Amino acid sequence: MLCNKRSLLLLSLGVAAISWIYAEETMSIYRGTVWFIKGMREYTKSGYEAAAKKFNEGDLKVDCTGKSYLITGSNSGIGKHAALELARRGGTVHLVCRNKTAAQEACDEIKSETGNNNVHVHVLDISKPRDVIRFVQSFTHELDVLVNNAGCMVHTRELDENGLEKNFATNVVGTYLLTKALLTKFEGSSDPRVITVSSGGMLNQKLDAEDPQCDKMKTFDGRQVYSQNKRGQIVMTEQLAKAHPSVHFSSMHPGWADTPAVRTAMPDFYNKMKDRLRTTDQGADTIVWLAIAAAAKKQPSGLFFQDRTPVSTHLPLAWTKSTPQEETVFMQKLEDLWHKFNRVDCE
Repeated sequence: MLCNKRSLLLLSLGVAAISWIYAEETMSIYRGTVWFIKGMREYTKSGYEAAAKKFNEGDLKVDCTGKSYLITGSNSGIGKHAALELARRGGTVHLVCRNKTAAQEACDEIKSETGNNNVHVHVLDISKPRDVIRFVQSFTHELDVLVNNAGCMVHTRELDENGLEKNFATNVVGTYLLTKALLTKFEGSSDPRVITVSSGGMLNQKLDAEDPQCDKMKTFDGRQVYSQNKRGQIVMTEQLAKAHPSVHFSSMHPGWADTPAVRTAMPDFYNKMKDRLRTTDQGADTIVWLAIAAAAKKQPSGLFFQDRTPVSTHLPLAWTKSTPQEETVFMQKLEDLWHKFNRVDCE
């Protein structure tokens, strides 16, 4: 009798597990399908052109003289174009890049095209937490706007000496540490803003607060990890906005843009979609708008933007909303890393 009860229990657990797996797979297919249809309509070049018909071009007619902007990952792609547009309007621009040669080439090009010599190069790999803290300690400039644009999509699991997975270290930890550490640099600004370049791909993911490094992922999938990281950036932005009301925080999706990063990280996607991809200036447009437009500042802090418009961070009926408790767990993990690495004597 006992054996029969045990067998029935195991059978019921097995059925429940299979049902859960089937539900997860079905939901994954649903999310992917809805997201791709949405992307084809909104994230492409034609999607931008349709949205741009409603833009107020006067929003970008701003003199940025006397304002200071720091942009990570700004030696190419949309980060470089955002830097170009800010420099064109007279802003002081700090290019924070991993590759010194590429950064200097971008700096020289921006100076030449805009006639603005207030463009500066700083070398930093934001996947290295202690380097991030050292950089901020040595950064003596006041700041008005931070653009967290640097990111990566690595398709193999790589752990650093701190046990941090490469994508997570770059897209989440580095971004969080840099933002937190630079908050003191905004104290002299009358209009401090932080913009984090996320991705619409995060719509496919629910925050996994217990496993932010995707250690439990059976087969490592760089795209899925990247999307999970980008979901984390959304939560991070929302929570930082609540914690620091004197700074205007926002996150954004640039759409599907033709950039070196897309060509390198997703060659199959690029080859299939290259005729539909946005240009870098189209991808960078909302970054620039969020950085300088008065209309952007009128929006509540912590929102997610697409083509100058705040949009939902979830697909309909996609089961991707996290609980307040899950978000607290996630943010505590980041805070623990902040306390671990934010030491004046970090070696």
